[in-house]
Amino acid sequence: MAAQSTGQSDLAKRYASAFFDLALEQDQLDQLAGELNDLGALMNDSPDLARLVRSPIVSRREQGAAMAAIITRAGMSNFVGNLTGLMAQNRRLFALKDTIAAFQTLVAKHRGEVSAEVTSASELKPAHLSAVKEALKEIVGRDVALETTVDPSLIGGLIVKVGSRMIDNSLRTKLENLELAMKGI
Repeated sequence: MAAQSTGQSDLAKRYASAFFDLALEQDQLDQLAGELNDLGALMNDSPDLARLVRSPIVSRREQGAAMAAIITRAGMSNFVGNLTGLMAQNRRLFALKDTIAAFQTLVAKHRGEVSAEVTSASELKPAHLSAVKEALKEIVGRDVALETTVDPSLIGGLIVKVGSRMIDNSLRTKLENLELAMKGI
């Protein structure tokens, strides 16, 4: 299993495991997985939220209150609110992003899926996402859960990570390789 390690901390894995067990026990795995995905997207889209989560200056009470307001406003369940509240109370909110990633890994494993990270220069359209998913399914022989990120510096193409394997088909890498070849290195 070491090949599938994503660099998540043991702390994040413990929170994710406990939350996963709770989701299974309450028979709300799909709902809570969706809510955590939404929370992760909010953190990616909002630099202020990402700063709040990582800030050692903001007090536990302020972090907890802010997260509670965000969770309530987003219409998420009390379970997600309790998770973020507990993490804020224990000064562990900085591990929330890794906790969400570890939870997604547990959900994918539970569903018999393989997790894959796809980085593209611009947001992929649903048709492209399904094409990538189908291509990866043929390669790995199982369903694939995609986690997508956007990196405009790629210029074009994709970087796909499945387990410990990485396929870098980005235009940026091709240009870098061409530059090295032209220099004679």
